[in-house]
Amino acid sequence: MVSTQTLKVTDESLALASRVVREGGLVVIPTDTVYGVACDPRNREAISRVYELKHRPRYKALQVLLASIDQLDELGLDLPSPLNRLSAAFLPGAFSPIAVARPDCTLATLADTGDGRPGTQGIRIPNSMLCLDILRATGPLAASSANRSGEESAQSVEEAKRAFGDDVDLYLDGGPTPGHVSSTVVKADPYGRDGIEILREGVIAQSVIRKALHLNGGGLGA
Repeated sequence: MVSTQTLKVTDESLALASRVVREGGLVVIPTDTVYGVACDPRNREAISRVYELKHRPRYKALQVLLASIDQLDELGLDLPSPLNRLSAAFLPGAFSPIAVARPDCTLATLADTGDGRPGTQGIRIPNSMLCLDILRATGPLAASSANRSGEESAQSVEEAKRAFGDDVDLYLDGGPTPGHVSSTVVKADPYGRDGIEILREGVIAQSVIRKALHLNGGGLGA
């Protein structure tokens, strides 16, 4: 791997970022909220590096960032039908549905349900053209905010570099980001109201989520 570099987002740096991820390295990228540290979601060693770098407890799962909902299928993930409808309404944006892994899923980031049911994975499509350009170049990324656990999230590449130094292979500088915005995290629950459970109410209010499920007659299909 090449020594640590900090580059503006260009075709050349995107090609480099793709190679770094493919080779198991770590990249810091701007998102629609804060800077994130990211890697190949199928690479267990790279994922372990993220946890070690952040001093993050292993029970806290990493999100997987996508450029398009169509990438779920290539990852071996499915969205239960109520979440399909919500994703169509709220992605890209501050909405994080919990996808369910199929037997062919190759992700190394899955949360273990502990009861024999399929593993799950929180996903998000950032509402940032720059971040989506990065994700189109690299493919899906396992990501977490670019800071040591318990410290302030980085809103500039300089802040991310102060946190991680040369322990990251590539920093992509996209200028300042808007700051931390909590996404609303929702999973399907056949026994829950409207067939869902809201695990975290963020920017998108619970009332808005539930209203979206009842539009056009309230069918919960995709």
